[in-house]
Amino acid sequence: MGSESSESCLQSFRLYETFSNYYIIGRDKKKTFWKVLKIDRLESSELKIYEDSTTYREDECADLLKRLDEGNKKTGGLKLVTACYGIVGFVKFLEPYYMLLITKRRKIGEICGHAIYAITKSEMIPISNPTVRTSMSYSKNENRYQKLLCTVDLTKDFFFSYSYHVMRSLQKNLCEYKTGQCIYNKKCVWNAFLTSEIRNTLKNTLWTVALVHGFFKQVKLSISGREFTLTLIARRSRLYAGTRYLKRGVNKRGRVANDVETEQIVSEDAAEGRTMRISSVVQYRGSVPLIWSQNISGFRKFKPEFSLAPEQHNYEATKLHFENLAKRYGKPIIILSLLKTRGKKRAEKNLSAAYAKAITSIIENLPEKNHLRFCRWDLNTHMYHRRAIQELKQLGEFFADTLDLTGIFYCHVPQKLYLEGFLNLSYLDENNGQFYLENLNAHEDADNLETKVGDGVGSGDVYRKYGVKSTMSQKGVLRTNCLDCLDRTNIAQYMYGLVALGRQLHALGFIESPNVDLKNPLAEDLMKVYEAMGDTLALQYGGSPAHNKIFAEIRGQWRPAAGYQDLMKTVQRFYSNAFSDFVRQDAINVFLGYFRPQLGKLSLWELDSGQRFNGGRSSTKRSFSDSDIHSRGDSTMTSTDLIHNQPLSKELQGGSMSVPDIPTQPLSDEAQGDDTSILECTPEVSTSIRQLMQVDQSLRSDDNHNDEHRDVSNHSSLFDMDWHSSSGNSFVEANDRCPECKDTIDQMKGKFLGEYGMSFLNWVFHGEALFHGS
Repeated sequence: MGSESSESCLQSFRLYETFSNYYIIGRDKKKTFWKVLKIDRLESSELKIYEDSTTYREDECADLLKRLDEGNKKTGGLKLVTACYGIVGFVKFLEPYYMLLITKRRKIGEICGHAIYAITKSEMIPISNPTVRTSMSYSKNENRYQKLLCTVDLTKDFFFSYSYHVMRSLQKNLCEYKTGQCIYNKKCVWNAFLTSEIRNTLKNTLWTVALVHGFFKQVKLSISGREFTLTLIARRSRLYAGTRYLKRGVNKRGRVANDVETEQIVSEDAAEGRTMRISSVVQYRGSVPLIWSQNISGFRKFKPEFSLAPEQHNYEATKLHFENLAKRYGKPIIILSLLKTRGKKRAEKNLSAAYAKAITSIIENLPEKNHLRFCRWDLNTHMYHRRAIQELKQLGEFFADTLDLTGIFYCHVPQKLYLEGFLNLSYLDENNGQFYLENLNAHEDADNLETKVGDGVGSGDVYRKYGVKSTMSQKGVLRTNCLDCLDRTNIAQYMYGLVALGRQLHALGFIESPNVDLKNPLAEDLMKVYEAMGDTLALQYGGSPAHNKIFAEIRGQWRPAAGYQDLMKTVQRFYSNAFSDFVRQDAINVFLGYFRPQLGKLSLWELDSGQRFNGGRSSTKRSFSDSDIHSRGDSTMTSTDLIHNQPLSKELQGGSMSVPDIPTQPLSDEAQGDDTSILECTPEVSTSIRQLMQVDQSLRSDDNHNDEHRDVSNHSSLFDMDWHSSSGNSFVEANDRCPECKDTIDQMKGKFLGEYGMSFLNWVFHGEALFHGS
């Protein structure tokens, strides 16, 4: 089981240099073959790479190095620069190219015997010899770009595998594998741009590793004396990547901010010579798929103002988003919105209503077979009236219905498969030897490229060759969102994972009933893993760990203590949003190739904020704060008392959310954060809401669970459910809910005063202006 495939995989490298060239010597894990790569150092601003077609033995490679040393004695000979474990890519700013190398790695787990690694150290090495560099190589802007790229810390939350497609789900790897595909086109491969030149030149990927950004955790757990392995993977998309207030909503291509696919894998430790039983379930989170933003100009308010864009018309971007999900995961798509529908804050309520209105419009024009289903669950409101365990149990019932519709993946993997391996990482098509290149400007769907790659072997190839037996498959996916898709979303994803865990263990034969209760020790073990994932994803997008008040309540932690911890996280989050996120967004844009420096063009920091941060959208002329929306009247929501006393369709007929004028200017696809185009959504027929209503009655909603708010009228494919703030950072509201915390505010301000300053603390605690003046 512990043995991994090394077929066609170079896993260990050494970088040597002469005056005129770099030489990289790579070998496989078992030391059966060696390859040589040469990089020209006498070019000041071009990348010239040559691969030796010869495959060497160890003694032959040693002899080659000896001859290279002797042949370059006059200019200093051959010198070892560093040992390394793969090329992350090549990047150019204004003149020289740089090579990014993994110099230290750490094994963090394995899937089907294939090792998964994290980076513990990396280096960025200039390629050109100092003697051929011009003054531009040492310019202020060149140094600034270097420092900017280095702020993308490859040792945090990046992982890779030489022999397993960790950017794809287990089900896709085992059941939908095709030769001839280029996995660097996948949306979760973050170094696609950095590796594009070497891959296009060499027509293979032997020398590079595909980096995934997100979260990976593998733990050993047990139940009834039997041990199993739990793996939790979060894969963050690169297509509309960025930080909290700088990337919101959906872009014109249907790509959303904070797009993360989460996969939970459960596997048994197979005995020697026996098949391994393994199961996985995938869920998804992403920003509300409307074109919306929050005005961060000057960060004058604690919570920036909301705005919806006028190009919302016909919800084309929203349609494209759900069309992409259906292509990627199948049907049905179960949409769980945790946005507020009640309470004092009207901005989020109006966003929630606009979202429901968009889904209503889309469903009315979709064929019935698409099975797009929508449910609202105000987590904040429910948690105010009920205990956390009660609320999670209610969510669990909804998730049980969801899993009845989507199913889970379960299969038997023969030992031959995980010992020999099944992934051809050179991506040379077996039929015609062609290599399918990535073109960042090509109009291809990155999520569905495998359906377009010519005559590659079909998905049955793995089945026929290795005898993989799949007895269950997942069709469709749960899509969860709150405002930031961080705190509330992570709570819901944990509960979904717990319900799925029961079914996975039941399929593997570990338990008789497909249920794991919240009081089961496994629930606490799973909570720790999801809590770690939530903190990691929140740091990446929001700048602080997640707010975990609900987890703390389940553990019985003293409520004021939990509130104090969340308060510290809130200060950290908003400090990061106000002062650090701009640099982080710049670094992400350069790393992903969405901004490419050019001589004679404006530098990144000379662009206006609209071009630089908002994907080409300039700052809004008008936007809505809570007070602004309130002063204009509640045209979208009738009243908090009526939300559960009339059908949602009637609620949405009450009016539409006012839309401010937003001047826009187009940018290239790269600047928009997308390198793919999307097919038009052309519904075949129109299906009535009433028809879809009959299909969706099995999904429990807020009305089904609460007699006190039960609505006897049907909500068709839309359900009203409700719950907790995504950021948990409204202190007025938090203090109202936790009176014990009020007395500690002054003490907390005193604790933070030395680090943050009084104006910043007043902004956080009381909503005062951060910067004064006009």
